[in-house]
Amino acid sequence: MQITVSGKQVELSDALRKRVSDELTGITGKYFEHAQEARVSFSRSRLGFLCDISLHAGRGLTMRGEAESADAYAAFDKAAVHVGKRLRRYRRRVNEHARDEAQRARPEAARQMILRAEAEDHEEPETAAPTGPVVIAETTTEIAHLSVNEAVMRMELADHLVMMFRDVNSGVLNVVYRRPDGNIGWIDPGD
Repeated sequence: MQITVSGKQVELSDALRKRVSDELTGITGKYFEHAQEARVSFSRSRLGFLCDISLHAGRGLTMRGEAESADAYAAFDKAAVHVGKRLRRYRRRVNEHARDEAQRARPEAARQMILRAEAEDHEEPETAAPTGPVVIAETTTEIAHLSVNEAVMRMELADHLVMMFRDVNSGVLNVVYRRPDGNIGWIDPGD
């Protein structure tokens, strides 16, 4: 991780720079192994020193902590505690979201077939029995546990005309489909 320590109208000692680097590496290493960049700036304030930490932890995540104290070390410690709390809370939310996703029921497998009607052949004798449509494609698809909004979104993203899913609340099979008038239809077997 790249750490930049600067002072605005303040001279910083090498010991302070090393402490900032060590502490931030420890904090980010505890919650995020691949934090990218941190900027720490010290400036004068009416109480003594103001420390501002801006941490880019990756995935578009930027944390900021700010503290003021009579001592530069104390100002940094307070700001680092703020950043550490924010990182810990974010990490907890990410873990809870992953656990929720893992507890969701796994999608079921279903077979999808595309049928084509046979071309009418007038040369065949009329005594031949009609055989019906011919299967021209067969694939396996998943029946996911979704809300109606999620199912419509997935159907539109995949540019499908129909999507079967299990309702996330009731567990009942449902179908959403694109109607000929362009609107969305929803088949819910109900209670």
